[in-house]
Amino acid sequence: MELLSDELTNYLDRHCDPEDELLKSINRETHLKVLMPRMLSGHFQGRLLSMLSKMIRPERILEIGTYTGYATLCLAEGLTEAGRIHTIDINSELEEMVRSNFQRSAFVEKIEYHIGNALEVIPEINEVLDLVFIDADKRNNETYYNLVIDKVRPGGLILIDNVLWSGKVLETENQDKDTRAINQFNSMISSDPRVEKLILPVRDGVFIVLKK
Repeated sequence: MELLSDELTNYLDRHCDPEDELLKSINRETHLKVLMPRMLSGHFQGRLLSMLSKMIRPERILEIGTYTGYATLCLAEGLTEAGRIHTIDINSELEEMVRSNFQRSAFVEKIEYHIGNALEVIPEINEVLDLVFIDADKRNNETYYNLVIDKVRPGGLILIDNVLWSGKVLETENQDKDTRAINQFNSMISSDPRVEKLILPVRDGVFIVLKK
């Protein structure tokens, strides 16, 4: 199930700020050279990430799931002058491309790029976080959330991608393991009294979680 038609998606793209040339280049290169390019946040979601980041002006951001660095750069647009973003990915095969993308960016000095298992890297990041973006393996969403929630300051945001899973969350029978994990995670967030929350039906669904 596609949440939005191609026509509506194109309309949304036309009526938000454009991608800069670097983001356009990353978008093209990802679709040409990398498996599963749909994992890229893309134009409209990228503008959403940028706007949320700019609204809270974070000093510290954590991104779980770098992929080719598109969302990293969108989130970095809101960083304060002294701000930094930690981004973690387990796929070392993309490292050369990602580092090249970051080197071409004005934010290169603000990016800490970690290659490794996020379950091991997150406990080593001893910082107070203003913004977290979780966009990695879906079965570990709850584990990632539990690892970061105490690091996030009151008033900080946690964003989780793909929480509607192409509409599969509505299936009542024969759910695969990822769909079951996403539904369980969504239910856990909805009952967490430590946060305020809502799901935006942007692309594949973005959970916006505000820590009280």
